Amino acid sequence: MTTIRVNGTAEPLEAASVADLLAARGIGPDTPAVAVALNGAVVRRAQWAETPLNPGDDLDIVRPFQGG
Repeated sequence: MTTIRVNGTAEPLEAASVADLLAARGIGPDTPAVAVALNGAVVRRAQWAETPLNPGDDLDIVRPFQGG
């Protein structure tokens, strides 16, 4: 099984692109206040659909949330 790390957790690689993975989590291109980094490099929102995911990649998704 090929895997990817998302926010530090290994999971099966089932998405072809950053946009596909985000869409599976309910995050669309118009969702505000979302930042994405792939292997330590920021992926601009305009590049989500064209940025492929590969086995072993490390993806970080950052969103603000309320709490204390």
